[in-house]
Amino acid sequence: MTQIADVPEVLWRPDPSRVSDTRIEAFRRWLREERGVEVGDYDSLWRYSVEHVPDFWAAVAEFSGVRWHEKPREVLSGTMPNAKWFDGGTLNYAEHALSPGVAGAAKGDDELAVIFHREDGFAEQLTYGDLRAQVAAARGALKALGVAKGDRVVALAPNCPQTLVAFLAAASLGAIWSSCSPDFGVRAISDRFTQIEPKVLIAVNGYAYNGREFDVTPTVERLRADIPSLNATVLVKYVGGGTVDGAFDWNALLAEHSGTQLAYEPVEFGHPLWVLYSSGTTGLPKGIVQGHGGIVIEHLKALSLQADLGPGERFFWFTTTGWMMWNFLISGLLVGSTIVLYDGSPGHPDLDVLWHLAEQHRITYFGTSAPFIQSCLKAGLEPSARYDLSALRALGSTGAPLSVEGFRWIADKIGKSVQICSVSGGTDLCAAFVAASPDVPVWLGELSCRALGAAVASYDEAGNPLVDQVGELVITEPMPSMPVFFWNDPDGTRLHEAYFDMYPGVWRHGDWIRVTPRGSAVIYGRSDSTLNRGGVRMGTAEFYRVVEGFDEVADSLVVDTSAAGNDDGQLLCFLVLAPGVDLAAVEPKLRKELRSALSPRHVPDRFVVVGEIPRTLNGKKCEVPVKKILSGVAPERAVSRDALANPAALAPFTELAGELAGR
Repeated sequence: MTQIADVPEVLWRPDPSRVSDTRIEAFRRWLREERGVEVGDYDSLWRYSVEHVPDFWAAVAEFSGVRWHEKPREVLSGTMPNAKWFDGGTLNYAEHALSPGVAGAAKGDDELAVIFHREDGFAEQLTYGDLRAQVAAARGALKALGVAKGDRVVALAPNCPQTLVAFLAAASLGAIWSSCSPDFGVRAISDRFTQIEPKVLIAVNGYAYNGREFDVTPTVERLRADIPSLNATVLVKYVGGGTVDGAFDWNALLAEHSGTQLAYEPVEFGHPLWVLYSSGTTGLPKGIVQGHGGIVIEHLKALSLQADLGPGERFFWFTTTGWMMWNFLISGLLVGSTIVLYDGSPGHPDLDVLWHLAEQHRITYFGTSAPFIQSCLKAGLEPSARYDLSALRALGSTGAPLSVEGFRWIADKIGKSVQICSVSGGTDLCAAFVAASPDVPVWLGELSCRALGAAVASYDEAGNPLVDQVGELVITEPMPSMPVFFWNDPDGTRLHEAYFDMYPGVWRHGDWIRVTPRGSAVIYGRSDSTLNRGGVRMGTAEFYRVVEGFDEVADSLVVDTSAAGNDDGQLLCFLVLAPGVDLAAVEPKLRKELRSALSPRHVPDRFVVVGEIPRTLNGKKCEVPVKKILSGVAPERAVSRDALANPAALAPFTELAGELAGR
């Protein structure tokens, strides 16, 4: 991976007249008037944010109207991995989501807070007044069930208003939240929830997906048996008629506690807000704990300054409750936006369903995943020709690197006036650290900028910073939403091993990144799945961009077995072909294009057709587990089947491992 000098085409430029009205420009004015800090453009503001770390985050807190119960004594003390933020300060996330005045939002009783759509056509809307009343009732119900500060409340529930209300109620009490999507297998849910010993389980009785209804009550029964710490189970009658003996009814509980006064427990800045989880592909998923204050201040910065969201905006991201983007989406309430929740398949009855939603509700910021964009591109969709998307000003993409073709499709088929916000971050921080901003251009194939307060750099193996060269993505200064700890990791050993083993005192994220002289960036995939051929290293994202650019290829996975320890290893490309496509017809074209676009070294030794690519529950390709299996590691040691969305997809890889071992 060598230095790349060409400046790509600019697909979108900020309109100077619009920039003057953005929140990030208001923040720059505020810094000048209140702090005497001159930062005329995004780059100078970013440099200020990472060179004056405590001053920057203190400014974000004051500018955004963070509501302190006890004011902090000190903004930042210590260094990574032991940095301590806003020591002595107390606050509450739920208060910021529901109270007026935060980030200048009025959040009046009649202002729209939530728009909800379910795949089967059910829809609902909640004003901020409705939401406050329901959260107050749910708070009273949880308190009556014995929930107090520090107790865990878990939810097996989809992206719907009841889940949002339950979370905000738990947060208002200082209880610790964790959620799984109801399509997770029972073992995957149990592996996550059992380790945090919850007091209350909130679950739906069923869900709708891809035109079918699924009964969740057998899973709920199993969980009640598997989790001895549970004091109570609350059932939301959501889809179908299934019930669970001995469970409290959600609607009845809220009715019983209707009229409860809404209140907020002041908690320490680092008090746990929620537990998110690593993918759990090997061993138990790691419980990643983030604090009330860190999430409040990070999400205020990200949503207000980077995304320019606030009152009057309609914010949507397609997600489930098992992905950190749900946590990010619902934080739209912090800045007074209307959040749009969708529960169901993004492809039922067809791939137009979310674009129709965007038209119907005049969505202004539409978030999705790069694979969804790729699917729309391959299906030949032209959303702006079919739907009125004139309200749409920004389109967010994450979950995987967005291909150059994906960038072009958005510009051509959604609209050249729409800002393409390709972002990259992680569950680890519940944030993006490479992002977009309303005052920064969009260059073809690039993430526009490093996020404010994110001291992102590219390092070589020796820890030297690189410019315009691909290296390890690192963060060199602490961020408030970094984990306060891992669950059941009392001395911090597991957290240290996860991020700080390679470069002491510097966070290594595990992605390949190139930071350009312009401050934009390109992500090349996971660094532990790099293709290393003849001493030339290349990220898998570059490979997928070429291979999946063919209409004949529905999905792919590339593995370099030499990098797994075999001296005579092979570069293997596994393909899921489109219906009716024969490998013999497409393989010569693939070889020619890979040789031309990448290098002769990166033409696979073999192409292998499989039925599907194994993916985690969050939809990420299982590159490293497959590499381990092909290198001879037993499948049960290489990956936990319960962490996979489609465990049967491992079968052809296990068979091939046997063939390779017998060679």
